[in-house]
Amino acid sequence: MRSKVFAIFLLILMAISGYALYEQIRYGHIVTGMRDHVVWGIYIANFIFFIGMSYAGAMVAGVLHLFKVSWRKPIMRIALLVTISAAIIGPVYILLCMGRFDRLQNLLLYPRLQSPIIWDVMAVTTYLIGAILFLYLLLIRDFAIYRDNLKLNIPDWRRKLYGKLALGYVGTSFQKRQLRVSSNLLALILIPMVVVISSVLSWIFGMTLRPGWHSTIFGPYFVVASVYTGVGAIIMGMWFFRKMYDLKEVIEEKHFVYMGVLMMILAGVYGYFTFSEYLTSWYVSEKWDAEVVEKLLNTSEYGWWFLVSNIFGIIIPIIIVAVKKLRTVNMISLAALLMIFALWIKRYLIIIPTLETPLLPVQDVRTEYSHYAATWQEWALTVGGVATFLLIFTVISKFVAIVSVAEYDNHS
Repeated sequence: MRSKVFAIFLLILMAISGYALYEQIRYGHIVTGMRDHVVWGIYIANFIFFIGMSYAGAMVAGVLHLFKVSWRKPIMRIALLVTISAAIIGPVYILLCMGRFDRLQNLLLYPRLQSPIIWDVMAVTTYLIGAILFLYLLLIRDFAIYRDNLKLNIPDWRRKLYGKLALGYVGTSFQKRQLRVSSNLLALILIPMVVVISSVLSWIFGMTLRPGWHSTIFGPYFVVASVYTGVGAIIMGMWFFRKMYDLKEVIEEKHFVYMGVLMMILAGVYGYFTFSEYLTSWYVSEKWDAEVVEKLLNTSEYGWWFLVSNIFGIIIPIIIVAVKKLRTVNMISLAALLMIFALWIKRYLIIIPTLETPLLPVQDVRTEYSHYAATWQEWALTVGGVATFLLIFTVISKFVAIVSVAEYDNHS
């Protein structure tokens, strides 16, 4: 019952975002806060946020699978669901930013291979296909169990569907070997692919001559931030399903502690990159870069948001996991939630202050043209993306167990 009420709530949020999309299509980008100066807004921040979260799920799942980590069982499927859900939603925000949906086919018909954006399209598409195949291979044994176990109260149509999805798997030694080799190969491919694709995304910014973007550190910075965000999303997924389906005996406190330690390590690395990036920009004091740093440190502009992003995104996760008394399921989950919020703010701060800082001074321009403020339509579509992300989780959990049944079945 709780899941149905939750699903209805998410559908209402998606309906509101659907109306916002209708208004944007009907009236154009004038309903958004994006103008000639700030051509990107929270749509691009959402894209970077979701696609980065997706990369982390694949990397965590791939590493845990390849190294056969003993405590991976209740985490693997959640990590891959984070991967696929976020990879589906993230690119949608690029389409919202483009505006002209009637010209979308031109992106594929007339691509410019010298453009990093085309690299990103090809990389994300390949990566999404690989992630879906990886999850499917890990689900085949479960599909066979759903097909064969008559004690499970499963409707006939679903049992037939599971039978087709199981691809005739009956647990022979040959089938087990083929499944193991295939999943290992996909995991081995996905891990370096995550690094490459995340770097390609960072190059879109790094190759642009704008303050705060044109930096060689953006490659590793984006990779670390992506994995960091995804770890937080996996922790929140663990907490959500543990609470909703009473999985305390399966998703144990130790799993939160292990993931929390990983989150703390990544928080330290992410904090180092953040400090290094802004220290060098501040110290050199090049006029254009200095203007962006001034916006980030000025409390009348983005100073408070910059402070919150660093406290919530770096300091609090480290303190909560480092102090043993605070290292509980709820506190680690709270740290993950605050960190996810902080990392979204950081994506916003990467985009907006830079675009509000033109190379040539612009005079006599209306405030709304030179400064960005998101409209309700943009916020509604942002909330709709989060609702869709959560709804995908909720729906999939109704068709397959969120924790692999086969991992706990010695006969599969």
